[in-house]
Amino acid sequence: MTIRPVVVVGDVGLDVITRPSGEIHWGSDTPSSVALTPGGAGGNSASWLAAAGASVTLLARVGDDAAGATARRELEAAGVRCAFAVDDTLATCMVVILLDAHGDRTMLPDRGANRAFCVSDVDLPSLGLPQNPRPHLHLSGYVLFDAGSRAAGLESLRQARDLGWSTSVDPQSPALILREGVDTFLGWVTGVDLLLPNESEVETLGGLSAILAHTREVVATFGAGGARWVAEGTAETAHAPVVENVDATGCGDAFNAGLLSSWLRGDDRSAALRAGVLAGSTAAGRLGARPH
Repeated sequence: MTIRPVVVVGDVGLDVITRPSGEIHWGSDTPSSVALTPGGAGGNSASWLAAAGASVTLLARVGDDAAGATARRELEAAGVRCAFAVDDTLATCMVVILLDAHGDRTMLPDRGANRAFCVSDVDLPSLGLPQNPRPHLHLSGYVLFDAGSRAAGLESLRQARDLGWSTSVDPQSPALILREGVDTFLGWVTGVDLLLPNESEVETLGGLSAILAHTREVVATFGAGGARWVAEGTAETAHAPVVENVDATGCGDAFNAGLLSSWLRGDDRSAALRAGVLAGSTAAGRLGARPH
């Protein structure tokens, strides 16, 4: 079956992935391996969705600079339709990512033009997507956590609901949930069809039952522990294969794309979970956040 069309709303930028050779010598030199790769949660999810065969449109804001042009070129080469606003003032997003010996990452983001993503950048009817099969909107939580882009993120959810689309949100960051407040965040995502948190975000939000009081269904990831899909009266679990964790950057974005592409094709929850785990595990075993 054909995968329903997907509109992704989220950040686009470049990642500076740095793997120190050992303990970081702050205030001095630490030889490192450094790579410049495309990134941003929105761009990552859109790329993985396109790789899975979905027709995907990405709404984002980039700077009027070489990084923005590069981001667009690489996404379009991957099969993503880029509905970008171009900012005349702010630069394209850049994220410094520090990888430890286990592939776990610490991110130092400068959201740049993504901070200025605004309501006028969101016009879902103008995208001209067919309503049969109905499209799906996936929103990265980073858009909601920045006061500059929050209204646009909420507007994208409102327009999708008004159009009868299904919706999903990835919370992205337990630290940012705590900063804004659990009740505030749950208010933002009330009525969403799928919330896609990781284990830490589930704990921060008060557990699966607390989340289900606001969203229709929850799909939670647990790293090496696999993933679980919970809805009222039902639950499905998928185990994760044993893989070497080379780079955890973008694993959640890949999982989201694998799961959504399967679910939007009409597969059942069990099959969609397995597709998500496979995509996330594949991403963990390679450097960078995009499919190769």
